[in-house]
Amino acid sequence: MSRQPTPADRFSFGLWTVGWLGADPFGLPTRTALDPWEYAAKLAEIGAWGITLHDNDLFPFDADEATAAAAERRLKAATDASGLVIEMVTTNTFTHPVFKDGGLTSNDRGVRRFGLRKVLRAVDLAARLGATTFVMWGGREGSEYDGSKDVYAALERYREGLDTVAGYIKSQGYDLRIALEPKPNEPRGDIFLPTVGHALALIAELDHGDIVGLNPETGHEQMANVNYTHALGQALWSGKLFHLDLNGQRGLKYDQDLVFGHGDLVSAFFTVDLLENGFPGYPDAPRYTGPRHFDYKPSRTEGMTGVWASARACMSTYLLLAEKAAAFRADPNVQEAMAYAGVFELAEPTLAAGETAADLLATDDGFDPVKAAERDFGFVRLQQLATEHLIGSPTPGAAAGRPTG
Repeated sequence: MSRQPTPADRFSFGLWTVGWLGADPFGLPTRTALDPWEYAAKLAEIGAWGITLHDNDLFPFDADEATAAAAERRLKAATDASGLVIEMVTTNTFTHPVFKDGGLTSNDRGVRRFGLRKVLRAVDLAARLGATTFVMWGGREGSEYDGSKDVYAALERYREGLDTVAGYIKSQGYDLRIALEPKPNEPRGDIFLPTVGHALALIAELDHGDIVGLNPETGHEQMANVNYTHALGQALWSGKLFHLDLNGQRGLKYDQDLVFGHGDLVSAFFTVDLLENGFPGYPDAPRYTGPRHFDYKPSRTEGMTGVWASARACMSTYLLLAEKAAAFRADPNVQEAMAYAGVFELAEPTLAAGETAADLLATDDGFDPVKAAERDFGFVRLQQLATEHLIGSPTPGAAAGRPTG
C-alpha cells in the first residue's frame, strides 16, 4: 500500500474524468451528474492538488454570459475554499455538431472563425481562473477520406489558428502557455498531429512557438504504437514538455482511458522513473516539474463510490511506482548493470572536444569491429532487475552486469 497523496505530489484531475457519466457509442449513461464544484471538493478531500476543465465542463455550450459567469464564480469559490489549484483549462471544439469537420481546420471558413472565437474566450477564462497551461486537443481536426482535405491548406489553417491564440496570450499579458495534445485517431478517422513528433514539427513553424509545447497522453501515443516514455523524453529534450496526461491503455484499440497503470504496467514504471528520477546519463538535463495529471475514465460499471476509488487508484499507483523507481535507481546492482550496458557511456560525446569530421576520418582509433561485435550489453539482465523491482524484491547480485551462476 502506498502512502496517502498530499498536495505536494501535485496530482490533478480533469473534471471530465471523474465527471464522466459512463455513456459510450453503444450505451446510455450509468451515473448521474454532480455539479462541477462538487467534483472539485471531493477531489480535494482525497488528496488531489489541482483540477483541470474544458469550458463546457463548467457551463453548457449555449450558456448565456450570466449563467457562465455564475458557474465560474461558484467553481472558483469552491477551489479557493478547498485549496485546489485550477492548473489547466482547455476548450471543447469536438462535442457540438458544428465542429463535425473540426474547429481550426474545418473546410467551412465560418466554422473556423466561430471556433477561433470560442478558443480565445476560453483563454480569457483560463486567465481569470489562474491556470498556467492552456491545452489544445484537436480531436475533430482531421478526416475520414483523403480526398476531403487539402493537407497543405489544413496545416496552414492550423498554424494560423495556433499563432492567433499564442499571439493573443502575449498581447493580453497572460501567464499562459499552450500545450498541444497529439492523438492518432478517434473521434476522427485520422487526426492531424497524430504523435509528439508531428506536433513538434508544427511548433517549429510557428511565429509564437516559444509559448507552444506539448501535452502527451499515455494512451494516445500507445494508440499509435509508439513508446510513451520515449515521447516524454523527446519532449523534454526539446524543452517542450509543458503538461502531460497519465492513464492506461492496452494495445492498439480505441482510446481506453483506463486508470493509470491498469494498462501497460512496465511502460508506466519507466514513465514514472523518468518523471521522478530524470535521465540516468544526464543528471543535469531538463526535468519535468509540472502537474501529474490524470486523464482517464472511471469504468461505466461503477457507481460514485467506484469513481472515487478509481481516482485514488491513479494516485496510489503513481506513488507505488515512484517508490519502486527510486529503489531501482538506488540499487548498486542496477548501477553496475547500467554501467555494463553502456547506459552512462551513451552520454559521452562521440567526437572529442574540438575534433572535426576530417580528424575523425584521419584515424580508426585501433577499433576492431569483429571484437566489438562480441560485446554483451546485458540489456536483458538490466530489464530483469527492473522487473524484479516492479513486482517484488530483487535477488541480491542478480543482473549485476554478469551471470551469477
